[in-house]
Amino acid sequence: MSAWLTLVGIGEDGFCGLGDQARAAVLQARTIFGGRRHLALVPDNGQERIPWPGPIEAAFEMVLARRGTPVCLLASGDPMWFGIGASLSRFLPAREYRVYPAPSSFSLAAARLGWPLQNTVTLTVHGRPLETLHAHIHPGAHLLILSENGRTPAAIAALLRKRGFASSRLFVLEHLGGPKERRIDGIARDWPSAEAADLNLVAVQCLPDPDALRLSSLAGLPDQAYVHDGQLTKREVRAASLARLAPAPGELLWDVGAGCGSIGIEWMRCHPACRAIAVEAEERRCRLIGENKLQLGVPGLRIVHGRAPEALDRLEPPDAVFVGGGLTDRGVLDRCWAALPVGGRLVANAVTLQAEAVLIEWRRRTSGELTRISVAHARPIGRFDGWRMAMPVTILAATKVLETTPTAAD
Repeated sequence: MSAWLTLVGIGEDGFCGLGDQARAAVLQARTIFGGRRHLALVPDNGQERIPWPGPIEAAFEMVLARRGTPVCLLASGDPMWFGIGASLSRFLPAREYRVYPAPSSFSLAAARLGWPLQNTVTLTVHGRPLETLHAHIHPGAHLLILSENGRTPAAIAALLRKRGFASSRLFVLEHLGGPKERRIDGIARDWPSAEAADLNLVAVQCLPDPDALRLSSLAGLPDQAYVHDGQLTKREVRAASLARLAPAPGELLWDVGAGCGSIGIEWMRCHPACRAIAVEAEERRCRLIGENKLQLGVPGLRIVHGRAPEALDRLEPPDAVFVGGGLTDRGVLDRCWAALPVGGRLVANAVTLQAEAVLIEWRRRTSGELTRISVAHARPIGRFDGWRMAMPVTILAATKVLETTPTAAD
């Protein structure tokens, strides 16, 4: 089927700012979908005009019902950048639609501020948790953030203050590219609670306060970054475990016996497309995971309250599994290993002798590499300092390979 659908990016300058092909697509369409603001920007040529319903996902069925007839979708700026096109592409092959983008809000903001776009992080909190920002707040980072509404700038300023980045500079850009364009500059520490225009973008130059906790995107966050009840994979062991799990963009981790959720959280902080499911039997620890995932910028971490292996039965198959608790429960390791595809990784940590014995026996029957890590920290001993040993941790790391059946020649 040839292209019947056109996605037209439109700016605050309206119909006059469109190119010839985009204008023709609007005028020749039999049906036009768009926000009420966008529909008011284009001439009425007698077409069927349908405002987006809420939630916008409900419109996809309406669009697809008109398949084969000329349909035009109006969107802000670039439809393929946090826009309707990015969502619609999951339902339609590229040959069935054309896209005519306008300059995105990100491009316009970078032009106004003189920020090289390739050195800037582009984000949206439109319809998404504000806490997503935590994973991107680093000293010196430049962020461009699409707002939910006029209250978003004040909410971002409050989040920066709480995080220890009250010195950060904020620039609110309203109605970019139109006659009502306006810019508001300020510091997070002194940002007023007054609302901005609903159509705004927030630019942030992240500047830490002297006592701000440094949270790298690499594995091994400081232990004090987490709220926990003692069930925490400590920093050095956490970094070693995640190195063996080897997260890659788009992969899914099962964090089994998750404790306070540190492994799943740092897996997801490695890349925005990484996903994780934290499985934890204790309800109070599930609450801790919920608090930690927000404060550390991965609100998409899924929490499953239940005990393995039964709690694993209805989960999406993983690309990697970490077992931090419940090793001595019958069948946990075997169930996790069976769920992995070829190339999947299993990492399990043991502190007690009984859990270590499980790892040794499982490795004998299956595969894997055993490593023991001992960490010592300098602590005061009277007027001097000495080494205080933490309990050693045994790490099992195994990668599932394609099993082959020996031939007669073998």
